[in-house]
Amino acid sequence: MPTPSREGLIAATELPIACSLSATDLSARLEEMADVGRASLLDATTTHARAKLRFAAGAGVRERVEAVVAAESRCCPFLSMRVSDEPDVVVLTIEAPDGAEPVLAELVDAFRARSRRQGSC
Repeated sequence: MPTPSREGLIAATELPIACSLSATDLSARLEEMADVGRASLLDATTTHARAKLRFAAGAGVRERVEAVVAAESRCCPFLSMRVSDEPDVVVLTIEAPDGAEPVLAELVDAFRARSRRQGSC
């Protein structure tokens, strides 16, 4: 039996860059992100494939951000998302694999309550 190559193992574990949400669910998800952003987003910085969003800590903010992360993890498992705390701030860090930069930008724009394109997660 042949031994799989390292490249074969990597390729087998990479997740496809695709969102599993329906158009209706996507619209609701983007609106929830916009609501969280309008309520508490302080700033967002994006580099090539990484975004750091900072939210004013307040009643329910961390829970709302965590709920978005949990939901996004189910429909877009190719993204790496982490919620952490700084003094009076909830921080969401999102990392995208090569090729998923447009999805990352879409998520950041959703939290910023900017215009959104249909069809991306």
